[in-house]
Amino acid sequence: MSTEQHVVSNAIAIYPKIDRTYRFDTAENRSVPCDPLDDGAEYTLQFKADEGTAKALYTYMKTLYNEKKKSNWPDIKNPFKRTEDGMFQYKASLKGAYNGEKTNKPAQYDAKTQKLPDDFQLTSDSVINIAVVGVPYSASMGAGVSLRLRGVQVIKLAERQSVSPFSSTDGFDVNESNPFVQSASASTSAADDLDGFDEPAEEPVIEEPTKVVKKSSPPPAESEDLSAIIDNWDD
Repeated sequence: MSTEQHVVSNAIAIYPKIDRTYRFDTAENRSVPCDPLDDGAEYTLQFKADEGTAKALYTYMKTLYNEKKKSNWPDIKNPFKRTEDGMFQYKASLKGAYNGEKTNKPAQYDAKTQKLPDDFQLTSDSVINIAVVGVPYSASMGAGVSLRLRGVQVIKLAERQSVSPFSSTDGFDVNESNPFVQSASASTSAADDLDGFDEPAEEPVIEEPTKVVKKSSPPPAESEDLSAIIDNWDD
């Protein structure tokens, strides 16, 4: 049986959890960090790829399956899920341990093949190359080829997005309450008002103002003495 690894090129990462092992917590209904020896502990990476890349991966998986296939095994079916944007989604993973022995953590590299720090956290929507090894299986839960994650090369790291823990509801809307947010129609109207902005208007003729000579007030009569001014202060 072939054990050659396959590289999925220019895939898009979806909810990667490969910086450490995680397990699904039914009480919290989400994946939580855990020890590699815990039940259900694994490194997981969902991804999506274009049609050509997905077909190449499926060919690799089907070849492995047919090499391993026993007489009572069913034929392999296309395991990919088609996304709304026309791409194909699948998953690669690696258990935290096999038979009580911890596995080697999937290595992560940058585009120049330099190894990234051990605590590096890959982000969703990052463009990556994924090294996997296929493992054919047939059991009561179904048949197919699982992809064991060997390593990831980060081609383009996406910015980390914060996710709100709440769902949308009626109430305060920052856009509706913000007086500085303009609607598209208002912006268009304002732009229309600027038509002809580059055409200078005729300069108005400004007449030179006539100089007016202000007559000075006559000096106060010298007959008014200081004692009279003081007497009028109290009136």
